[in-house]
Amino acid sequence: MSHWIDPAILALFVPTFFFVSVTPGMCMTLAMTLGMSLGVRRTLHMMWGELIGVGLVSVLSVVGVAAVMLNYPALFSAFKYVGGAYLVWLGIQMWQAKGKMAIPADLSAGQETRPLGLALQGFVTAIANPKGWAFMVSLLPPFINAAKPMVPQISALVVLILLIEFSCLLLYASGGRTLRHFLARSGNVTLMNRIAGSLMLFVGVWLAFG
Repeated sequence: MSHWIDPAILALFVPTFFFVSVTPGMCMTLAMTLGMSLGVRRTLHMMWGELIGVGLVSVLSVVGVAAVMLNYPALFSAFKYVGGAYLVWLGIQMWQAKGKMAIPADLSAGQETRPLGLALQGFVTAIANPKGWAFMVSLLPPFINAAKPMVPQISALVVLILLIEFSCLLLYASGGRTLRHFLARSGNVTLMNRIAGSLMLFVGVWLAFG
């Protein structure tokens, strides 16, 4: 990788993107919520959808498509409102202890949540955030050396981005799992559902109106 990107640039890029990625945001909040309600293993389905979205945003940002898309807010509004409404609906269901994502009173009872649906949640959350696009547009180009082949550089940066993003998603999902176990020991499943539901509502509103 150092053959494609200057080591000094890598040394600056990795901590910069880690700091930005680990900062609480829509995707990280979603990972924590699902980690709490579904567990880390099932949350992995959301993660791979989110990582596909982040990778797509990264590549398109570098090639300049993002700049064009940001000039068409109606396109983002459609993604934002539909995706936000879906997450709000899930949050309301969790508050009411209904739906497949709600934590059952019997924690030993398995929850059936479709992997594709979770992946779509992650994908929509990643690509429907104009702030994410704007950040990638401003962050990535300075790390690209026009004198070197573009494809290897972009590939290397995207791989780094996805590795860092995945690590942060796991960190947040594990935090949700820890909270789940803590509350489960207290037998307070209703509180657990309401915390997770409130976080989901927050992400949905943030996605739609942020």
